[in-house]
Amino acid sequence: MKNALIARLLGASLSIGVLTGLAGCVFAPGGDIDYDTTAAPVDDIVDVEPITFGLIKAQARADAEARQSADGDEAQRELEEALSQELNSSTRAQLAPNYQYHVGPGDILTIVVYDHPELSLPTGSERSAQEAGNLVHADGMLFYPYIGRVKVSGMTLDQIRRDLGEKLQPYLNEPQIDVKVAAFRSQKVRVSGEVETPGVQPINDVPLSLLDAIAAAGGLSQDADWHNVVLKRDGQQTVISLYDLLAERNAASAGDGKDRLLKDGDTLYVPDVGTQKVFVMGEVDKPVSLPLGRSPVSLTDAIAQAGGINEGSADASGIFVVRRDREDPEKLATVYQLDARNATALILGADFTLKPQDVVYVTAAPVSRWNRVVRQLLPSVTTIYQTTEIQDNLDTLGQ
Repeated sequence: MKNALIARLLGASLSIGVLTGLAGCVFAPGGDIDYDTTAAPVDDIVDVEPITFGLIKAQARADAEARQSADGDEAQRELEEALSQELNSSTRAQLAPNYQYHVGPGDILTIVVYDHPELSLPTGSERSAQEAGNLVHADGMLFYPYIGRVKVSGMTLDQIRRDLGEKLQPYLNEPQIDVKVAAFRSQKVRVSGEVETPGVQPINDVPLSLLDAIAAAGGLSQDADWHNVVLKRDGQQTVISLYDLLAERNAASAGDGKDRLLKDGDTLYVPDVGTQKVFVMGEVDKPVSLPLGRSPVSLTDAIAQAGGINEGSADASGIFVVRRDREDPEKLATVYQLDARNATALILGADFTLKPQDVVYVTAAPVSRWNRVVRQLLPSVTTIYQTTEIQDNLDTLGQ
């Protein structure tokens, strides 16, 4: 009985192994397996287009219209360079020339009454300005000699200076007062995600913009998504493109620029590129997934980053780019084919810009029948699409 049970278990294991092996063949385009020629043709759900000079020009026009930029790629490169300089140098926000800091609970003030040293706590090597300063308590009040408890929360330094002067007037003849913030502790923002040094940053007497906060956090990491930075404020989320933000700051009229200044309690989240990637597979030296960061990636560039085409096994006429069709529910994808048997065709590939979730595949089989080649690609492509959709959903739930 025991031996029979073991035999059945072994048989079931072998059956599972065979089925798993056969299923794996589906994800190995170019393998030597039989195909059901009676299956429905892929023409109904997949469009196939050769990569030609005309196609490159048409896509360039479409991209230019989408960016609404007459200068095209040159303007894009200039914008990227300007944004990099902005993030690295952190020129403090010029969007709020009348900005004034408002004191809050937790701040420490240094109050000096000239010619009256008895009213100023001494500082020195043993006591810092913070240790010798006046703490703003949780109720927004601080204690000061002669006048007792004074409410300062929500006031600017000028307002505090005038208020203290008026309250000290009965005790001192025309008191000269100076008020400074020794420690900014009441207002904070949090920067997280794909920055070099995530953490909490204080808001001080210099306005803190979104770009300033990213620069103070060490700048963006290599895997940062420049186009979908999330600003959380008062329970609401706003997705911001750093490219668009810089364009607004450089524009003659930055109408909503003040909205880009950070406020107490704001959270700035920089996501990673996540699904903003392209995948290079097939007969290349090293299959890779390439993040689409701040610079566009061309077909030729993607193949080069994958180590190039395997000349011993690849069919140069079969370089495919599979792009999902999100607008037509009746279509799965559009397949673009580059015939690189003539090496000059790679120039076309250098002008063919890839988009997020594109799958670049270099086939080993002769391109004699479109349906067979494309059908081989579909299982892998569908798996990638499903995986990226799951990741998108997880990222949305995690925000």
